[in-house]
Amino acid sequence: MKQVIQTLKKTDAERRIPVLKLEIDYELATLSDALKAQDQKAVNECKRKLERMRQELVRLEA
Repeated sequence: MKQVIQTLKKTDAERRIPVLKLEIDYELATLSDALKAQDQKAVNECKRKLERMRQELVRLEA
């Protein structure tokens, strides 16, 4: 039973990683726009989102 659960988790992670990378790319573009506009509130929000996504990516790739 444990092997079945591990296999399902691995499959879910394999599907989530490419989507997460696209989300990170989009958020980086948003951060770039916020930096150009000198919108500090948006910059901080983007950084916070990127940090959460980075942590998720590290967890999924482990």
